[in-house]
Amino acid sequence: MKRSAFSIFLWTFLFGVTPLCSAEQTLWISPAKEPPKIDGLANDSAWQNVPTIITYDNISKLPITIKGTYTSTEIFFLVIFSDPDESRSHKSWTWDKKRGFYTVGPDREDIFVFKWSMESKPVDLSIYADNSYKADIWFWKACRTDPAGYADDKSHHLSPTDDRHATALVSKAGKPMFLLRTGDEGKSAYKIDLISEFQGKILPRYIIEKPSGSRSDVRAKGTWKNGRWTIELGRKLYTDNQDDIHFLPTQKYLFGVARYEIAGREPNEKLSDPLYGTGDINEILWLEFKP
Repeated sequence: MKRSAFSIFLWTFLFGVTPLCSAEQTLWISPAKEPPKIDGLANDSAWQNVPTIITYDNISKLPITIKGTYTSTEIFFLVIFSDPDESRSHKSWTWDKKRGFYTVGPDREDIFVFKWSMESKPVDLSIYADNSYKADIWFWKACRTDPAGYADDKSHHLSPTDDRHATALVSKAGKPMFLLRTGDEGKSAYKIDLISEFQGKILPRYIIEKPSGSRSDVRAKGTWKNGRWTIELGRKLYTDNQDDIHFLPTQKYLFGVARYEIAGREPNEKLSDPLYGTGDINEILWLEFKP
């Protein structure tokens, strides 16, 4: 899908935002005496009296609260943001009676993304950046990964080199760039349930299963209550996988977050969530460890 300079102008005109990065702040994380339980409840002592930042999603205009903590072996994050609806279904099979088969429905799940720079120097992590980069993506999905207790572990590669699997984009300076999104090695937490014969008007599209390999690095669980998502994530500071970001408490790390899937898509009014797939990194965030 190509995004022209005109389409970026149109996006700004229609939604009042430009898909660019803006401000900058640091999330300081404190050591925990006891690690939090990854259950989406946020009632652990580890979250008490730790530094908090509030960043803003550029597309939804939502404030997002983020906290972090760590132990000698693991790192944890708590994310909270408002959402009027709990969307836990995704691309459900919808029976087309006239044609006699199932089609993909318009429903889209709620998601949240952490995007970590894998570069040795500061870069713009926007999908409209003029620079190339590789990033580690933690992709929590309310339908496809949350039931298994994980976030999907993936990668973003932005470069001027074309790839038949990449999305063609236009950078802020008007340069052609290409975004390649790949899953880490291993098995994901979901697979498509292929259904051919009629079993009901609307059916789940995915079968949930335990992920494996590098795809299973990030544990995550979210709960929705009173118009608000609370999501907890946890991962080893250091994994043995080359496609992962590795954390050293003596270093600082560049990252960003997004309320919507970062895919470079146009808004689609036919979907239950028209902005699904339109996400991008807005504010530049840094992670630093408190001893």
